[in-house]
Amino acid sequence: MTTYEDDPILYLPRKDVEMACKELDSVAIIREVFRLHGSGQTHLPDEAYLGWTNARGESVRNLNMPGHIGGSWHIAGTKIINANIHNPTRGQPRASGVTLLYDDTSARVLCIMEGAYISSLRTASVTALAADLLHGPEIQCAAMIGAGALARAHIDLLAQRLPHLRRILLFELAAERVTALQRDVTPLLQARNVELQVTATAEEAIRQAQLIVPVTTTTEGYIHFDWLQRGSLLVNISLDDPLPEVIFKADKVIVDDWNLVKNDSRRLLGQMYRQGQVIGPDDPLPAAATHCRRVDAQLGNIVAGTKPGRRHTDDIILVNPFGLAIEDIALAAHVYQAARDLGLGTPLER
Repeated sequence: MTTYEDDPILYLPRKDVEMACKELDSVAIIREVFRLHGSGQTHLPDEAYLGWTNARGESVRNLNMPGHIGGSWHIAGTKIINANIHNPTRGQPRASGVTLLYDDTSARVLCIMEGAYISSLRTASVTALAADLLHGPEIQCAAMIGAGALARAHIDLLAQRLPHLRRILLFELAAERVTALQRDVTPLLQARNVELQVTATAEEAIRQAQLIVPVTTTTEGYIHFDWLQRGSLLVNISLDDPLPEVIFKADKVIVDDWNLVKNDSRRLLGQMYRQGQVIGPDDPLPAAATHCRRVDAQLGNIVAGTKPGRRHTDDIILVNPFGLAIEDIALAAHVYQAARDLGLGTPLER
């Protein structure tokens, strides 16, 4: 990565980030991140989590996630993302934040950029990578549970990357979100000959799909194992949607980073780990374990070829991507380079 540590700090607002992203192959970048992560060439500390109750009695949170990527890249940075699930009721995005890039040698700040767009893009890119690596039958039908910003990012990317995709089934509780999403994605879907259908229930959408992507804010599971057709791929973006039976019965369970997953006591897999129901890919089986599921692999292992992915066409596979700051930082570094090439952004005096 070319750096310019003696230049002013570059600030990139969302419009400039979006323009720079058009120059990138985000899935290829994320694949390389996982290759480096799987071969031990990254540094990913635990995230710092700050939660509080605001003056309206709402639960809000801040996440601060630093990371460093080695290999030929040598990139360091921090992702800061804040969220309040009540924001959309006031016409504000649920989540917002910034990503900071640092010079690898001096550690000086190089760039500050709007972070929510990159966060959505890298999340959708992980799903697209999982579909590349782990799909069974050709994906003709995808189920999207939720109709927010992440749903739009997924639809934008998957409609362009899945050549056999013909239907996207959408379930969402808020009618106004469905209307907004339909308005935003219809031109692209029509150009790709993909139909967007709204279903009455999540079950109706999931049962028909080869690829299932829950992008909700729920903290209670609702997806039953028997909703999943043989050969399907469930990319568990919002982390809490499947019931524990899905974890136990899936033919493969794959995470992005086991340490991050097990250290989070708020999410399903972290809770199951604490209850002795789930262990990591390389953990010894507890002597007293009677009903314990081993996570099969990390995505980096699959990319690097050190562990197998799908073995059989009819395997049901669950991918549980916790979300890694190094993904955002890698994309941000490429955005920074593209922005400089395009003359985007505003210089800030140090």
